[in-house]
Amino acid sequence: MSQQPITLEAITVLDAIDKRGSYASAAELLNKVPSALSYIVQKLEEQLQVTIFQKQGRRSVLTPAGKNLLKEGRLILEAVQRLTVKTQTIANGWEPKLNIAIDSILQSNVIFSVFNDFLKLHPNIEMDISEEIMNGAWESLVDDKIDMIIGASNPIPKQKGIQTLHLCDFDPVFVVNPGHPLNRHQKPLSHEVIAKYRAVVAHDTARQWVANTNAVISEDKYFYVPSLEYKINAQLAGIGCGFLPRQRIQKYLDSGELIELQIEQDYQPAPLYLAWKIVNQGKALKTIREMLIARKTEIRC
Repeated sequence: MSQQPITLEAITVLDAIDKRGSYASAAELLNKVPSALSYIVQKLEEQLQVTIFQKQGRRSVLTPAGKNLLKEGRLILEAVQRLTVKTQTIANGWEPKLNIAIDSILQSNVIFSVFNDFLKLHPNIEMDISEEIMNGAWESLVDDKIDMIIGASNPIPKQKGIQTLHLCDFDPVFVVNPGHPLNRHQKPLSHEVIAKYRAVVAHDTARQWVANTNAVISEDKYFYVPSLEYKINAQLAGIGCGFLPRQRIQKYLDSGELIELQIEQDYQPAPLYLAWKIVNQGKALKTIREMLIARKTEIRC
């Protein structure tokens, strides 16, 4: 294979000359003699059959072809720098990327504040955040699609090498729009009465596992939505009934936009977890996990 004329050294030289404005100043920056830089540029121009620099007074200025070459070349230099840092990061036990799922039941403001603090300390670690619901989160963790779940719910998969830590509780409240017909029924409501009406259900995001439908009373009348935020909006619109986290909808209860209805069966607060695989011992995951734990009292549904 013939040698490529454009090398990292050549791009670095062009970058230095452009920034310093002269071969002499660039040579000082790179700790080389000016003649060495002239040779590299001249050789590159000969092989590419283009003029890269032209003189404007005492300054060496890029030609249009030279400008494009350096513009694209700087992208290569940046990529090489990122690759260098990533390689050193991995060698020191830090993962180059974290894949984290947040269950949509949680409010994410505190969580993203933690992410921001983490990235200030470790700016070269890439993060991929996804939203999962119920068994979809467990499935992604077991299948190694994610490194950690924030807000995982019961049941916890058994014999899967998963570590969990209690994060907060989901306090379910059964609510409807003020105009919903369930408001006219005698309280507390029986399951038989509730089952006659449409339920708004947040889709379990499981692809292969059996979908979980916790606290769904309706028999066969469902309105499926992709997240808890959509579920709240659907119930505000009067599309159906269902359980929602008390803390998330307190303002709507206070304003009367949603009405809490008493039902015969009492639903207790349900625990939500931080979950990860025991075998994952990376420093990045450990660090961000500890940062989340330190602020877990601020995390809410």
